[in-house]
Amino acid sequence: MAKKKVAGDFVLCLKNDAYPASLEVRKVYRRLPDPRAAAKSFVRVIDESGEDYLYPADFFVPIELPKVAEDVFIEVS
Repeated sequence: MAKKKVAGDFVLCLKNDAYPASLEVRKVYRRLPDPRAAAKSFVRVIDESGEDYLYPADFFVPIELPKVAEDVFIEVS
């Protein structure tokens, strides 16, 4: 069964101040829903470690990907 896509799943990294090993500028990351983090101006993304962590929301901008590109980021189980 495929994982269900949630609108706004992807963000583009604009800066990586203090996190150069964890985030790459100009790279697309998968965003995970986290309303509590969003309320404090953070986003939860799967970073270069392959794990999800919180980062300042102003490091990213939400983007919409074409369906073919989304498939690269979304696992099908």
